Parts: sequence; C-alpha cells; structure tokens
Amino acid sequence: MVEALLFLIESPDLTPDERLEGVMERIPGPDFPTAGLICGRAGIRQAYRTGRGGVVMRARAEIETRRGDKESIVISEIPYQVNKARLIERIAELARDKKIEGVADVRDESDRQGMRIVVDVRKGENSQVILNNLYKHTPMQETFGIIMLAIVDQRPRVLNLLEASQLFLDFRREVVRRRTAYELRKAEARAHILEGYVIALDHLDAVITLIREAKTPSEARTGLIARFGMTEIQADEVLKLQLQRLTGLERQKIVDELKEIRILIADLRDILANPKRLDGIVADELKKIRDEHGDPRRTEIQDAVEDLSDEDLIAEEDVVISITHTGYIKRTSISTYRSQKRGGRGRMGMRTKAGSRSTRSRRWAPRAAARRSSTSCT
Repeated sequence: MVEALLFLIESPDLTPDERLEGVMERIPGPDFPTAGLICGRAGIRQAYRTGRGGVVMRARAEIETRRGDKESIVISEIPYQVNKARLIERIAELARDKKIEGVADVRDESDRQGMRIVVDVRKGENSQVILNNLYKHTPMQETFGIIMLAIVDQRPRVLNLLEASQLFLDFRREVVRRRTAYELRKAEARAHILEGYVIALDHLDAVITLIREAKTPSEARTGLIARFGMTEIQADEVLKLQLQRLTGLERQKIVDELKEIRILIADLRDILANPKRLDGIVADELKKIRDEHGDPRRTEIQDAVEDLSDEDLIAEEDVVISITHTGYIKRTSISTYRSQKRGGRGRMGMRTKAGSRSTRSRRWAPRAAARRSSTSCT
C-alpha cells in the first residue's frame, strides 16, 4: 500500500488509467491475516477497477505420509473469517454421515507455532480425492466478496482502488497541514511571550520600578501595556516572570530560544505555502510506517483453479461392468472379487429377474475345476 501511495505522490502528471495500473501493480491483491490462498486474479482486477468483486480463497493443505504407507491431510492456513473449530466440526460431520469416505480421524494439533489441523486418511484411500471433497463441501474453499464502500463528503460511495488511494492520500495531506498549522500557532504564541520577556529585560530597571510602585496587579499590567507597548498576554507573563530569569545567563537563553522559534515559524509557514514540501513530509511518514511496521505478505495469489467436477470427487479404480441380454447393467469394483478356495461359496455377481433362480459368479481353483471335469465325463 505504501509503495502505491508513493507512486501517486511521485507521478501526478500521469493519466487516471496509467495511475490506476500503477497502483494495481503495486497492490497485487488483498492480504488477509489468516493467510491462505487466493485462486485467480480476475476477481481482484474487477474489484480494483469497479469497487465490487470477489476472490476465491482456499485453505493451504498438504498431504503427508505417515507410518505404514498411510497418509494425512494437514491444513496449516484457512480462509479469512472461517472459524477453525466450526471447520473441524464440519469435517467430522461429513465423515460421520459418510458424505466423505475414507476419513479415519480429524484432530486439532495447533500450538504457538501456528495452525495445524490433521485429517487422517484410511489406508488405500485416495488422499487427493478426499482433499477435493473437503474443498467442495467445507469452508476450506470460500468466495470472499469485496465492496470498497466509504463515506465521502458525508455520502456513501463505492470507490475503485485509485479513488480510495487518492482520498487516503488527500487525508494524509490534510492531517499534515492541520498539524503544521497547529504547531505554527503554538510557536507564534511562544514567540509572542518571548518577545515580551525581551522587552522587559531590555528595560529591566524601569519595569521593576513600575511593578514595585503599582498598588495592584491590574495597575501594573496597565502600566506595562501603556509604557512599553506590551499586549495583555505579554504583560501577564512578565508579571509571572521568576527572579532567576533576570540573570544574564537566563536572559541569553531567552534570546536564543526566540531566535530558534523564529526559524521554526518561518519553516512551518514555508511548509504550508509549498505543496511539494508537504508531500515530502507525507512521503517520509509513509516510509517510516513501512520500515517500522511492514511485514512480509501472508496471502499467496495463485492461478485460477477450475471448478471441481464429479470426476475430481471420485477415486479412480478398476471395475467390472456386467451387462445382460435384457438390458440390465451393473458396476462392481474389482476389489470385491477374490480367488475362491476349496469349499468356498463365492460372491453374488448379479441377481436375475424375479422368479428365476439366482446365479453366482465364482472363481474355482484349477485343481478343483479339473476334478469336476473328469467326474462329469465318467
């Protein structure tokens, strides 16, 4: 953000489109405190140009291998405004209701080092397919809406990125301008008092005599104003002057302070009269903020991801397709078939129509099959 504001300060002569492109180049996208991943840049550019848009956010998840060739899905970052406890509950609900198959356990291992949600996968299950289902059915993937709405001149307005940046820059200029004007008033008031001190010190004996002969403080104040041309403020401050300030060393301190404050007044007036100097102060303060409070970007921006299709949510496996003459069809996983040993009963491959005798698909061991063949020939 600071780099974009510095760019606006240093390039006032560019066209609005050029300034907008420059700002967008220096602010690649939102940076969320919970990190995570932003998928795609189209939504960001739309929001920057129109003030409205949305970005697809994903949790950062990796697949780790455990003992016994088992795998776990480790979630280290989640989308912004997603509650970690609610996310864990949602994953557990989906696993319990069999909406996501293959999840053995889910637990929270977060500590001071950071977030760590572990989803254990059963042995033999496809971890990537389970991760895709988590993105599909849980808040691990969310669309974050963007609307840059602000109150401008007491009215709500939807701003693009350039307008928002320019208004913030104008606000910083106004802050510096008001602060400088306040410091100028304060310095001028102090200089006014010091000038009264100098007048009194230049006529020290006469001032002391006037104050000593006066019957009341108001009479002394009136005499100082009438005789030495002081203002009421100067006269009041002279009456409050301590006796130790009348020594030669203290007198020199007053004179030196007056010289310094007159230099300060001239400098403050020059800042208010020179917009370039004011912009320089704004830029220096922005750089100071960047150096003191800047930190590395958390949210990573990746290329756009395609919507998860049904194929992404189903694990690839070998199957057997059974088709009958009458048009019945059945898909059976190849893992359901096994070699039948002696005395085995086999598995039901497909039932026949109602009223017909059921058939079973079997696999015989070679020796058993040969023995049955010889017996039938006899």
